[in-house]
Amino acid sequence: MGRSIYSVKQVNDYIKNMFTQDYLLGSVSVRGEVSNCKYHSSGHIYFTLKEKGSLLQAVMFAGNRKGLPFLMREGQQVVVKGSVNIYERDGKYQLYAKEITLDGVGSLYEQFEALKQELSDRGLFAKEYKQPIPRYIKSLGIVTADTGAAVRDIISIAGRRNPYVDLYLYPAKVQGEGAADTIVAGIEALEQLGVDCMIVGRGGGSIEDLWAFNEEKVAQAIFDCSIPVISAVGHETDFTIADFVADLRAPTPSAAAELAVYEYDVFLAGLLEGKRRLQDGMERRMERYRQELEKRALRIQKFKPEQQTAEKRLVLDSMSDRFLAAMAKILKDKNHQLQLLAERLKGCSPLHKITGGYAFVTKEDGSRLKSVTGASEGDKLILRLSDGKVWARVTGTSANEERWENEGEKEP
Repeated sequence: MGRSIYSVKQVNDYIKNMFTQDYLLGSVSVRGEVSNCKYHSSGHIYFTLKEKGSLLQAVMFAGNRKGLPFLMREGQQVVVKGSVNIYERDGKYQLYAKEITLDGVGSLYEQFEALKQELSDRGLFAKEYKQPIPRYIKSLGIVTADTGAAVRDIISIAGRRNPYVDLYLYPAKVQGEGAADTIVAGIEALEQLGVDCMIVGRGGGSIEDLWAFNEEKVAQAIFDCSIPVISAVGHETDFTIADFVADLRAPTPSAAAELAVYEYDVFLAGLLEGKRRLQDGMERRMERYRQELEKRALRIQKFKPEQQTAEKRLVLDSMSDRFLAAMAKILKDKNHQLQLLAERLKGCSPLHKITGGYAFVTKEDGSRLKSVTGASEGDKLILRLSDGKVWARVTGTSANEERWENEGEKEP
């Protein structure tokens, strides 16, 4: 009689049915320490409950998170109420959480908080001790495992961003016994080598996997290092003591490489853009200087002796023209006035009057004879006519107003 053969799905369905029918597994409360907790973008929370080497995978769906009053973190001691069932796709059973409550703090988490507080009190986390990360580096030290995604990501991203940066890897043990000692040795070795910057870290994992970076000796080595240190431990939600004491925390090893290594193409483009702006600025400034020089040259030209002489000559010529014009006008006005005065004087001139048949009579000594009383019989007189002189002698005078009746009347 042949044995029955079942499909994988049939087996998983059978086991799932067994879980469903089990009254205890349908509603169970489990106490354990939170480990490897991940908040998914879908809103679900995936985590592991552990206790003394035993692990139980668990998930809380987004619809049940409304009643979760705290943020789940590594090392918390919690009580999870829910049901245990099989996930058919993977053939693995897990705890489907409906309620989660805190139940004290796990031992590792308690150690973490205690050391964190102690180092904080000692000043290892103080901002004034943080060193700035160099903007442009020539060499980068890396303390991490020589296998795994972390080192591959760092090398890949650093090479892509700037292939001219030298990378120095110290292959450290990042998990398990002795890991902290090799991390400290790597930090000290790369410091002696004199790299410009250092990345210390590893990929993601549970709180136990990352515990080497919570050791006091690692924190002290990072604090004492004279070279700027970037911590890159786990994922973005993972925090270790190394993150608090480092000069800069990166959420992932890939992000650490981006923070440490400048992008050469962007740098080169920036240089070219700066060169272009510098050339444009120099050309604009030279043009301003050229224009200013031309203005000053014109001003200097204006004050040259030849230019001054030429300008003064032009001014002199203009003033001469104005002077001659003014003198001509004055002479014209004076000549007109002179003519008027001459006409007036002409009317008063004896010569003008004698032209009308009158005579200008003077004595022999030249004195004018104005009245008959000034003449005596026998005096010699000079009669000036318009066409000459007549010499005469006084034979007699008369003071009456008798008129000669006609021009032909003779003297009595």
